[in-house]
Amino acid sequence: MARTFDDATRRNIAELCAAFARLEPADAAPTLKRAAVAIALTEGDDGSSTAFLLTRRSARLRAHSAQWALPGGRCDAGETQTQAALRELHEELGLALSERDVLGMLDDYPTRSGYLITPVVVWAGAHAAIAPNPDEVASVHRIGLEAIELDDAFTFVTIPESARRVIRFRLGGQQIHAPTAALIYQFREVLAGRNTRVADLEQPVFAWK
Repeated sequence: MARTFDDATRRNIAELCAAFARLEPADAAPTLKRAAVAIALTEGDDGSSTAFLLTRRSARLRAHSAQWALPGGRCDAGETQTQAALRELHEELGLALSERDVLGMLDDYPTRSGYLITPVVVWAGAHAAIAPNPDEVASVHRIGLEAIELDDAFTFVTIPESARRVIRFRLGGQQIHAPTAALIYQFREVLAGRNTRVADLEQPVFAWK
């Protein structure tokens, strides 16, 4: 069921994020490079429901080109994860938000490529003026929250290279993989009031580098 894009939904999601018992980073975290992404909430394509922003990375990027991703990137020296997520949101999509717009943070997700990604949930507001940076972003998509709450939105498969399950998020005819799929899945679980962990969900082999 679609969530109306209004102050009541903002308060509800903020309360759900506050109730979420975020885990502290694992002992191995100091060996990983810190990164942050934004789960930026705005109005859906219909103008009334709530959606989050998902990007397709530019094909010109050296790393993970043309892949689906939440806006974000590596933390600069001295930056908090929240500051990094807000900076990247501005650099990639032209959205200038502040820490007052942050609703909460989810669990850190360790990647095979050596990053520890922190998802930061932010309220981008209505009529957000999105101006994608073509050097980094090929396209921007508004994904309604009802799309991630469908029973068949996420699937789990096994691969011979790992004992961990690979998560996939089905979006139209596309399959979106971890880390992005894992972070979106945990956000969907938070919306349902569940403390579901995702750090053990695997990425496909092509994303290991």
